[in-house]
Amino acid sequence: MKLSDEYKELTWQGLWKNNPGLVQLLGLCPLLAVTSTVTNALGLGLATMFVLVCSNATVSAIQQWVPKEIRIPIFVLIIAAFVTCVQLLMNAFTYGLYQSLGIFLPLIVTNCAIIGRAEAYASKNPLKQASFDGFMMGLGFLLVLIVLGGIREILGQGTLFDGADLLLGEWASVLRIEVFQLDNQFLLAILPPGAFIAMGFLIAAKNKIDAKLAEKAPKQADAQIERVRVNFDS
Repeated sequence: MKLSDEYKELTWQGLWKNNPGLVQLLGLCPLLAVTSTVTNALGLGLATMFVLVCSNATVSAIQQWVPKEIRIPIFVLIIAAFVTCVQLLMNAFTYGLYQSLGIFLPLIVTNCAIIGRAEAYASKNPLKQASFDGFMMGLGFLLVLIVLGGIREILGQGTLFDGADLLLGEWASVLRIEVFQLDNQFLLAILPPGAFIAMGFLIAAKNKIDAKLAEKAPKQADAQIERVRVNFDS
């Protein structure tokens, strides 16, 4: 496979075909718990993407020195180191968001999507491809978080980018959009059951789109076996 084709395949796999959130259904605990607003979703998604890229790159760089028998504990230690870096940075610069994400920030260490990519791809491929794979998988996960957070925030609060100043600073308070006025919050959308329902609709929509694309794709004709008759009478 050519290098450009490999990058295209990694992009397609991460964003759509093998998306960690919609297809692999990995990392659902933080995905469903903290996506009550777009700001929370964006913060967790960026943190997860950073850890994915850095851990994939590190695992790929040291793959030849890692014994196969203890590779999983080593991968977990690498991921934990980068999660600790993210925690310290968010604690220092985005303390409000750090408090909002709570326990789900350190739980990135146990996100099966990160460990899975380190084991399935990064430990067997060169540094550039492993880093790109981590970026695309992280981006796919981030987009699912943002879409889910947007749906829940609009339905639950009637706003978008509420609390953006927690992530981007005081200037970002102007990004808050009031889509419609709500006298009371719609709790079903804000609480985890609403996340399950919204996630189900997203997965159903993706499956429907895949089915439509499969119908439009040209069907490959079945290979016909040509039978040869041998005459022994001559």
